[in-house]
Amino acid sequence: MLRLADFKLLSFDCYGTLIDWETGILAALAPLAAKRSVQPPPEALLELYARLESAQEAETPALIYRELLARVHARMSAELGVAASASENAAFGASIGAWPAFPDSPGALAELKRDFKLVILSNVDRESFRASNARLGVEFDAVLTAQDIGSYKPDPRNFAALIAKAAELGHPKSELLHVAQSLYHDHVPAQRAGLSTVWIDRRAGKGGGATPTPQAEVRPDARYTSLAALADAMATAVAKGNRNA
Repeated sequence: MLRLADFKLLSFDCYGTLIDWETGILAALAPLAAKRSVQPPPEALLELYARLESAQEAETPALIYRELLARVHARMSAELGVAASASENAAFGASIGAWPAFPDSPGALAELKRDFKLVILSNVDRESFRASNARLGVEFDAVLTAQDIGSYKPDPRNFAALIAKAAELGHPKSELLHVAQSLYHDHVPAQRAGLSTVWIDRRAGKGGGATPTPQAEVRPDARYTSLAALADAMATAVAKGNRNA
C-alpha cells in the first residue's frame, strides 16, 4: 500500500495532468477539421493526434515541441485529406500556451507546494512551458523538458534525468512520487525506473483520447480522478504523520 507521507518530492507530467490539453488540442484543430465536409468526431481527432504525435516524437526526439507539433498538424491534414499551409501548421504548434489549465490545478499545486518540492517532467519546450506555467500559478523547484533532455517520454532517459534531478535536490527515488495522467508516456517508464506513481485519471476510466494505449501492463500505485483529490489525500497524510511524530 502506498504511504503518501513517505514522499518529499512530487514530479508531474504537465499536459493531460495539469493542463487540459485535449480541450486545447481540439480548439487548435477546429480550423483544420472545419475544412472537411463531414467533420471527424472529437475522439477520432484525438486518437489520430495520439498516434501521429507519438510517432513524430520517436522519429525526431531532438526537435522542440512546438516545431514537432507543426509537423504533427501537417501529417494530420494529409491523413484527413485536406490542405494546411505552413502558417497553419506553425499556428498549431504555437497554440500550446493557450491550452487551459484544469480548474483544480492551480489550487491543488499551491496546497501541495506547502509540504512538498514540486518538479515538472514534460514533453514540451521551455518557451511553451513558460506560458503554461503562468496558468498554473506556482513556482516549481525544477523543470525538466524534452528540450533539456533531448528525448521524449516514454524514453527511459527522461526518467533517468528526473531521478538525477531529485538527487540534486537531496532526495533518493524512494522519496520521489511521479504524478501523471498518461499510462503510456509516464506510468510504464516511471515504474520501470523504480518509481512509485499516482494516476490522475482525468478521463475517469475512459480509454482513448490524446495518449496512446500502453502495450505493457501497468498498475499505478494509486488512482485519483482529480489533482484536488490527491492534494487532499496528501494533506491528510501529512497531518496524520505530524500527529504521530
